[in-house]
Amino acid sequence: MATSAERIKVVHIVTRMNTGGVAVLIGNLMKGLDPNKFDLTLITGSCDSTEEDYLEKIATSIPFLKVESLQRSISPRQDFVTFIKLWKILRTIKPDIVHTHTSKAGLIGRTVSRFAAPSAKRVHTFHGHLLDGYFSPVKTKLITNLEGTLAKKTNALIAMGNQVKNDLLKVGVGSESKFRVFFPGLKPAVINSKDDSKKNLEINPSLATCLFVGRLTQIKRPDRLLDAIAILKSKGVQFEFLIAGDGELSEYVSTRISKEELPVKTLGWVKDTSLAFSASDIMVLCSDNEAVSLVLIEGSQFGLPLVSTNVGSVSDVVIDHSTGYLTESTPEALADAIEKLVRDPQLRQMMGAAGKAHAERYFSLDRMIKDHSDLYRSL
Repeated sequence: MATSAERIKVVHIVTRMNTGGVAVLIGNLMKGLDPNKFDLTLITGSCDSTEEDYLEKIATSIPFLKVESLQRSISPRQDFVTFIKLWKILRTIKPDIVHTHTSKAGLIGRTVSRFAAPSAKRVHTFHGHLLDGYFSPVKTKLITNLEGTLAKKTNALIAMGNQVKNDLLKVGVGSESKFRVFFPGLKPAVINSKDDSKKNLEINPSLATCLFVGRLTQIKRPDRLLDAIAILKSKGVQFEFLIAGDGELSEYVSTRISKEELPVKTLGWVKDTSLAFSASDIMVLCSDNEAVSLVLIEGSQFGLPLVSTNVGSVSDVVIDHSTGYLTESTPEALADAIEKLVRDPQLRQMMGAAGKAHAERYFSLDRMIKDHSDLYRSL
């Protein structure tokens, strides 16, 4: 292995590593970048009480430094403590590159690095953005202004999706020359027997099974999903639905399913989702905002046709009427698209095969690792 002086020192800073797309991508980078060329350090904050910590439950072999005061919520006192702790860490490590992820870590991490590691190059990844569905217009404008200022002092900006980049450029965040679009990359899927998987999950093998994977939080709109399921039930469409995930709206979801007798099985947090994907026939996402969704990529890897609201950079994964359907953000539109696939097994097979080929071409782990490796070396 090359000596520490010969390797590029990269510090990744992320607000929290809750189980989800951001954590999976950072974890894959930490494990995938060549240790002979890169000396990597991961700094992360605390997960919310309703969230599963990816580093503690799944990627337990990845070393990291925990800064407890680094949290998603705004707290002047805690944020000041975080600033001081990051300053001390960066002064000790003396990184060549400081790579921040997510909004809070991007704000504090890029700011403190200018003082603690002034010679380091700064990189920030927009895994999504906070321009839609999160805050009031006043707060959104404030965040936009902050991101625009920070972008001027950042050497490279990464957007996980074309629409994410275009949205940010439109409001004056960054410049075309600083942006790179890197698609997320995943390991090849481990696909189990569909019949065995349905049996294992006690699902009726004669019915089409739809799947939702994600946090049960407002931005993911589980209420919209349940509205669509209720519409399908009222029309007499025969299907089953799996929901894999947890969050602050989990009780709301469970209550509605029970009260309205919806054909839904909830799985909670699932460490290995391959069984749920293998048992399913259709993948559904209904968010108000997304970047390039990892669960949609996973759905394509398993050969599932996709149904998703047309938000963010979802269109980089879902090719409308080819690998699935992009819909308006209404329960009626979602229900209509799901019904078409439930009633037509041949259409499901055709779209699933097209999606699998698309995922293999654009969303490989090797490609994502190479994109980041090339960027770090160029800086």
